[in-house]
Amino acid sequence: MTNIFKGQLIAAGRNAKTAKSDAASNYATAIMYMAPADLAGGKTVCAFADKAGCKEGCLNLSGQGVFTNVQQARIRKTRLYLNNREAFLSALWTDLEKFVAWCDKRGKKPAVRLNGTSDIPYERIERDGNTVFAAFPQIRFYDYTKVYSRVSHALPLNYSLVLSYSEAHPEFAQKVLCAADNHGANIAAVYRDKAAQARAIECGDARFGNRRIVDGDQTDLRFLDPAGAVVALYAKGKARADRSGFVLDIA
Repeated sequence: MTNIFKGQLIAAGRNAKTAKSDAASNYATAIMYMAPADLAGGKTVCAFADKAGCKEGCLNLSGQGVFTNVQQARIRKTRLYLNNREAFLSALWTDLEKFVAWCDKRGKKPAVRLNGTSDIPYERIERDGNTVFAAFPQIRFYDYTKVYSRVSHALPLNYSLVLSYSEAHPEFAQKVLCAADNHGANIAAVYRDKAAQARAIECGDARFGNRRIVDGDQTDLRFLDPAGAVVALYAKGKARADRSGFVLDIA
């Protein structure tokens, strides 16, 4: 029985990190990867990409993202979302129905990240009067977001958001910290390398006060993290050379 699921928009079993966390849990994780920011042309799908300085270090070109056919597929999905929303949502609904059935056959609980390389507020998008979260209550959805205002509203019970931190702009960094404190959200922070990540986990990071720092690379299932935590990740791909402030160093 194959461990890979491939739909029109989402896929499972192809990401090394989610495959690792899925193997150690009773979840199976599917992710939707789109062309980030304004890469597909037209309106951006990552509203705060410039303020967060994450364009250059984006994971879009990591792993299979280096291949031209993968980039073309991500652009097609993004343009479908931008130009034909109903067709996009219809394809997403179909994928999720199939993924739930795929998980059932394997005795797994379905988990889905809709924003693998995008930052779309799906809690505000409806199809036939329902958000995707209401239509699929059996799925555990989760995402990272740089749009800090998203956590100021009540989110669906089956949707978790982690705020993505960056020091590219001091005002942005402060607003992320304030939103996390005011609304009880966790924070994700990308460190320069494994050594910096380990130092932050062991010794803390003054940026985040007394918040507990956990290793975000052990699992991708962010909804299992302790409340009030900082999820420490280490930079991968082009992000290792990032100097915008998106990737953090420890003094």
